[in-house]
Parts: sequence; C-alpha cells; structure tokens
Amino acid sequence: MKIFISSLITGYEPLRAAARSAVEVLRHEPVMAEDFGARPTSPQVACLQGLRDSDVVVLILCDRYGYVQGRSGVSPTHEEYLEVRGKKPILMFVQEGVEYDEQQAQFVSEAQSWQQGHFRAGFKTADELKDLVTRAIHDYQLANAAGPFDTAALLKAAADLLPKAHRISHSGSPMLHVAIVGGPSQRILRPAELEATALAESLHQQALFGAPRLFTPSKGINFGIEGSALFLEQEYGARIQVDECGSLLLRLPLEHSENGRRQNFGMFALIEEDVVRELGSAIAYAASTLDRIDSTQRLTHIALAACIEASDHLGWRTQAEQDASPNSGAMRMGGVQEQSATQVDRPRAALRFEAHTLAEDLMVPLRRQWKN
Repeated sequence: MKIFISSLITGYEPLRAAARSAVEVLRHEPVMAEDFGARPTSPQVACLQGLRDSDVVVLILCDRYGYVQGRSGVSPTHEEYLEVRGKKPILMFVQEGVEYDEQQAQFVSEAQSWQQGHFRAGFKTADELKDLVTRAIHDYQLANAAGPFDTAALLKAAADLLPKAHRISHSGSPMLHVAIVGGPSQRILRPAELEATALAESLHQQALFGAPRLFTPSKGINFGIEGSALFLEQEYGARIQVDECGSLLLRLPLEHSENGRRQNFGMFALIEEDVVRELGSAIAYAASTLDRIDSTQRLTHIALAACIEASDHLGWRTQAEQDASPNSGAMRMGGVQEQSATQVDRPRAALRFEAHTLAEDLMVPLRRQWKN
C-alpha cells in the first residue's frame, strides 16, 4: 500500500521522518514530495501524480502555512489536500499547543470541518506523531480488511437489543436508539468488572466530558445493573447500557437548535441533520467505550442497528426546510408504518475511520421509513 505523506514546511523534518518511519515499520511504501527527484514534468505535477497514485494520504498540519504558489494560489500542502479531498482517505494530524499563522488557521479549520473520509488526531511531539500514524494506518487496514465473516447473528443481536415499541405519545420527547454489537461473540467483561465502580465512572466521565458529550451536566444520573448489563441514564434524557459481551445500547434525545438553544418539544418534524449528528455521537462513544473495555480488540467486527422512538405525527425535514419555516410544519395525520431496525455491519475500526459514513448509512433507511 502506498501512503503519501503531505507536509512540505521547512523545519519540520523530524515530524516527516517520524511519519515515514511509522509507514515503513508497517511495511508500506511511504511517498513524499522529496522522493520524486528530477522529472520531465514540473515538481508540482510530479508530486500531484504521486499523490493520485497513492492509496492513503497522511496530512500533517503544523503552525505555518508555507509559501503560496502563484499558479494555484495556495500552499503545496493545501493544494495536495484539495486534490484528494473526497477522493481518498485522509489521516490528518494537527499539531497542538502552537499558534497558527492566519492562513494556516483557516486551512486547519477548513480541513477539520470536512467530515467524510477523514481521520483526525492531535499531536505535540514527533514520537507522539509516530505512534498516532502507526495506529491510524493499522485501523485503516482493519476497517478495509477483506475476508469472509458471518454477520447474520451479529445483525440479529443488534436488532434484538433495540426497544420493541417504536412509538411514544404525541407529547413525548423523540429518542434515537442505537445498538452496537461486537463479534465474534464472547464475554468481554466479567461480572465483577461490570459492577466495578471504575467502569461506571469511566462511562460517566466520557458521557459528560467527551467529544461529543452525551449527558447534560445539569442533570442527575441513575445507574445500576439490569440482568447482565450496566446502565447509566438521565431522566427523560440519554441512557447508556453495556453488557458482558461488550454490546452497547444508547438512547439519545433528538434535540435541535433554534436561536442557539437546544429544544425537543413543540417540534413539527425530525431534523435530518440532527439524526445524523446523534448517530455520529453514538458511534464515537461506542468507539471510545470499546477501546476502554476491549483494548486488545478481541471484537474485530461490529453490527449496528438503529430506530427512532417518536410520535407518529412528526414529519421529517432537512435543516434548510426547518430554517425556511421554523414555526410551522406539516404534521402527519395518518401515522407512520411500523419501523424495522436499520442495520449495517463493518470491521470494528470503521467506528473511528468511517463514523460519518456509518451515520449516513443508518440515517437514510430511517428517513425512507419515516417519510413513506
């Protein structure tokens, strides 16, 4: 596998060397601008061609933007990013604890706001960068590993975790339920580990202060054991459940923002972007939790299932439709046909590397069911 390392700023040779070393340790071929040497074409064209021939791009963003090329109007690294954005997987590593120049700050903001096909991580030292690059490439390989795997049992297990009733009263708060089941099926947590205070505290801290945040700090929390599962929940709010097999069931309120305030009452419709956002939150939380309880990755695959629990009369709108008419909407009078769980299965590493794609793949069937 060819891996292009994009970072051309003079003075950052230790960082580029660290990234190259990480690629070589994993027995892949690193490709960098300085590798091209004399070519009949210009260095810029040769570099871009090498970029196009690569399988993955490692993008290293430090504090300086670099020189602006007259032809493209952007720095070489920025040009390389624009060339592959949306076309190839990008492993992006952003230096922390530094002050970016104005152009670089804009570039970092642009790159971080793009969701699809990106892995993101922050680093401070060359050694830290090397470890992060190694882990990210390893996860990318796992996420794209080919091979037979019987997913039928995993998909059924994920669907079975979801609540059976998919509707609530008209005055209730819409909820998104997401189940994540890992395989091959096995016990990941012993009963004593499930009951240990350390696990509940870890799940609680991640839900309160992680990115994204699932729990509301101003609300209290209830927790306990139900059967072979530990649960943490806030009244009329988010709920987290994890069992001995490492399976997770997450309940997230489908709130949306109006004038900077999040609300879920008085809604005429479910907002598509809110559904995608909460699906992404569930996926990110699941990835962190599995890293916590199964750090050696005994669970190699995951199946996800989702359903929405809400009033039959709620419609479905995009954010643009909501913004155009925020105080009105068409309420469904005929109700919605009973939903079936929307499901996907992937290698486990996809929870981190393909989170936005997974969220979209779960959302689209939900939208079709709700709008039909």
